[in-house]
Amino acid sequence: MPDSNKYRIDIHPVAQFIPDQSDPDENRYLFAYTITIKNVGEVPAQLISRHWIITDGNNEQQEVRGLGVVGKQPLLKPGESFQYSSGSSLSTPVGTMKGTYQMVAEDGTHFNAEIPEFALAMPRVLH
Repeated sequence: MPDSNKYRIDIHPVAQFIPDQSDPDENRYLFAYTITIKNVGEVPAQLISRHWIITDGNNEQQEVRGLGVVGKQPLLKPGESFQYSSGSSLSTPVGTMKGTYQMVAEDGTHFNAEIPEFALAMPRVLH
């Protein structure tokens, strides 16, 4: 297990519903999210790949894996941040996303940075 202080990435997600690209009559709900990734560790680390678990309101899960994020594999020095925006579509007005980024530190150590679970929710659906 890598030293938790040496290899630390903070991840802050923010999601929003996109009404003009959604169609509730067709059970299509589009959400945009912005993720800020900050290296709060002690060594430079590069984001190599991602693994998402997307769960809709019916508890149906979909897993998404791929290289990088938005076509990039950012290298973050200690204290540096990277921010990107993307989107996800659900068949229900509420759901969640969570996952991990697979990272490689400059010293060759591989580690996962956990993406905290966040809600995808159409306004006025959750109380």
